[in-house]
Amino acid sequence: MKLLIREQDQAIRLSHLPSFLSSDWSIEAINHLDSDLWFRQLQTVDAVISMQWTDPGIPCDNLKLLQLPGAGLDALDLQTIPVHTSVCNVFEHEIPIAEFVIAAILQWVTHLNTLDRNMRQNNWSGSHLFGPTHEELYGKTIGILGYGHIGKEVAKRIKPFGVRVIGCGPREPASGEKPDTFYLIDQLDAVLELSDFILVSTPLTEETEGLISKSEFKKMKNTAVIINVARGSIINEEALYRACKEKQIGGAVIDTWYQYPQDISEQIPPSRYNFNGLDNVIMSPHASTWTDSLIYRRTKLIAENLNRLARGEPLLNVVKHCAKIK
Repeated sequence: MKLLIREQDQAIRLSHLPSFLSSDWSIEAINHLDSDLWFRQLQTVDAVISMQWTDPGIPCDNLKLLQLPGAGLDALDLQTIPVHTSVCNVFEHEIPIAEFVIAAILQWVTHLNTLDRNMRQNNWSGSHLFGPTHEELYGKTIGILGYGHIGKEVAKRIKPFGVRVIGCGPREPASGEKPDTFYLIDQLDAVLELSDFILVSTPLTEETEGLISKSEFKKMKNTAVIINVARGSIINEEALYRACKEKQIGGAVIDTWYQYPQDISEQIPPSRYNFNGLDNVIMSPHASTWTDSLIYRRTKLIAENLNRLARGEPLLNVVKHCAKIK
């Protein structure tokens, strides 16, 4: 059976894949930016690993599986995926993202980076001798927008710090770590008003795009910190910049952005706005998920699906089932 992957995934994201395959797969890695070549190869392969799908404009009669190497479905044109093609995703990102969120929040309240930088210049500002003081995490409230895999892992880790957890989403969680309080998404204003930290971990959909904008920032505490580990466009770009620049809120931790490079050599700014000029913003390059262990766990699950496909067995994490061909 034939598998199509991106060249840039071969060395890192899917480096463990061959060792997990117990079935006979021929792997072809090509430059996905060469769309003509990519689409031509789609006509002949049994499976493809990609986070993106646009209408190739050609029949893909052999394609049985579109396997996402991540969780998000927002880059898929689901209507143009062949009816005989299953779509599956993988999670496993909730563990590193939860650790990242806790680290970012602790950095925010302790100012550890600032204290370290000052001490390297023999500046004792922030010491018990002279002040100023820093905050404690104990007694704070976090509102988690999108209380799914990520939200539950963050709640599990942050509750022992004495933090109250408010969950917010389309439905109450039926399993996993329960929040202290849960609000439906149409009660978002209450969550914003109560929270010291607001974590955005909801999928990007038509309903969540622009979920946080100018009017929502007005509902937040002027000390509130918003943390985005989901997708940039869930928060209105200009509204976020203005809220931080004008100190309408305490600040932001931004891991997911509005502009991305296609290649490591491209020096693309992450936004049209100068977030790097703001002292109340922590910036990272969509790195919250990216650990060796995540790659290993995800690759193992992807290989399991490829092995199942080769054996004619049911697939895991199916988000779109193929139609039964008579």
